[in-house]
Amino acid sequence: MHTYRVLFLGDVVGKPGRRAVSEWLPALQEEHRPLFTIVNGENSAGGLGITPDIAQELFAQDVDVITGGNHSFNKRDIIPYIEKQPRLLRPDNLAKGVPGKGMVVVEKMGIQFVVINLSGRVMMDPQYGDPFQRFNELIEEAGTRHGLHDFHAEATSEKIAMGYHGEGRISAVVGTHTHVQTADECILKGGTAYITDVGMCGPVDSVLGMERELILRRFRTGLPEKFEVSAHPGVICGVVIEVEFDSGRAVSIERIRREPEPSNF
Repeated sequence: MHTYRVLFLGDVVGKPGRRAVSEWLPALQEEHRPLFTIVNGENSAGGLGITPDIAQELFAQDVDVITGGNHSFNKRDIIPYIEKQPRLLRPDNLAKGVPGKGMVVVEKMGIQFVVINLSGRVMMDPQYGDPFQRFNELIEEAGTRHGLHDFHAEATSEKIAMGYHGEGRISAVVGTHTHVQTADECILKGGTAYITDVGMCGPVDSVLGMERELILRRFRTGLPEKFEVSAHPGVICGVVIEVEFDSGRAVSIERIRREPEPSNF
């Protein structure tokens, strides 16, 4: 059986997350030899958004596609860049006329590989359209089963439903946004790899990448706090998916988690 591998890394959070990617990604690529490397970068600039310089920094590390989420446009200078860079995605189920796109097809070794980026609607911002219908339209437009769908969503039920919705039509459906790696990775019967959330690339000893004392104070008092990215070293979380060359069916999915030694934080 002839296969190739796809490496996907979860939400990169601030400078600690970027440093973790810079430190661990070369070793992961050496170990797993992925044909395609995809990273979610929507929290990479100070925990909210992404900048052109950070996108370029990630692309320079042999990242093929950067996906986004509800913070894709938090940095205003990304707007002209995302209009010109098709490999930087944002959720496609935003209103017509919003800069950028949520799908790209990249090709290597004769494989046309589609990357789709959509946002959930449950407990998310109200501006998103139906991600299930939009997935139908995008996968038909792509014309290939080889691919990965980064579904950026809050509710586990919505993510699981999207996994079954994409079953048999795309190589992988992976969840992002909640920053906590789940242990439910599997290959669905239709040959689609699935995990509810791949986790984050961000600081350990934090609350979803943010300084824990600020979050604790917010929960204890109910008063507003300006969230700040924790200064602790970063953990890196993701998945490696093995896909059949001929069929586009996923045959395995492996969780990845690398973190600094406890003495370092």
